Amino acid sequence: MSLTRADLEHDRIRQELALTPLGQHLLSDAELEESIWQILQQAETGADCWVFGYGSLVWNPLFHFEEKRAVTTHGYHRSFCLWSRVNRGTPDRPGLVLGLDRGGRCRGVAYRIAPDRVENELRLIWRREMLLGAYIPRWVQVTDGATQFRAITFTINRAGPAYAGRLTPEAVIERLMTCHGRMGPGIDYLLHTAEALLAAGIADRHLQKLCDLAHAIKAREQPGATPPI
Repeated sequence: MSLTRADLEHDRIRQELALTPLGQHLLSDAELEESIWQILQQAETGADCWVFGYGSLVWNPLFHFEEKRAVTTHGYHRSFCLWSRVNRGTPDRPGLVLGLDRGGRCRGVAYRIAPDRVENELRLIWRREMLLGAYIPRWVQVTDGATQFRAITFTINRAGPAYAGRLTPEAVIERLMTCHGRMGPGIDYLLHTAEALLAAGIADRHLQKLCDLAHAIKAREQPGATPPI
């Protein structure tokens, strides 16, 4: 199933996680509000707010925004370094999703949220990204090649239990192709992200290598099958 805006508005992710072994690790409403407040304390009063997406936010943002731009941030790179025990896997067989890990650079999409919508839209994003504290929200500098500005993004919490570390491409694709969760199989997450990035004019060699590996494996298992992308 696909995540919807209504899921976030009604806090359905929290309700579902509360019924799983991960329920004991959920951040409280007060902790989420404190996290949002700390981020907003660093924002310019009355200014637009930008959010930098590098994974599912690229193909399924769900929040209201005024414009979007392909941008680059330095000091972090996109990586399948986050275990997913519900959305793309199970507690017994965790899948993988993307995190923003330190080092290198990352191209993604920045979304501009109007000042009068910032608090409400960020609250929805926090209900999506921050319920388990797997990410650390922070401001980063991004550039579209002509201008540089700040954006909120979600970097991986290396101290958290969901951090998978650096895995080989073969280990990543094995998990993506064999793990399935509430939101579907991990391979769909990879393909949706790669397609959306290409549509935004962004080529990611690492993701393309993973797609190529998936195609090769599928070709061996199903000779004559048409590649998904």
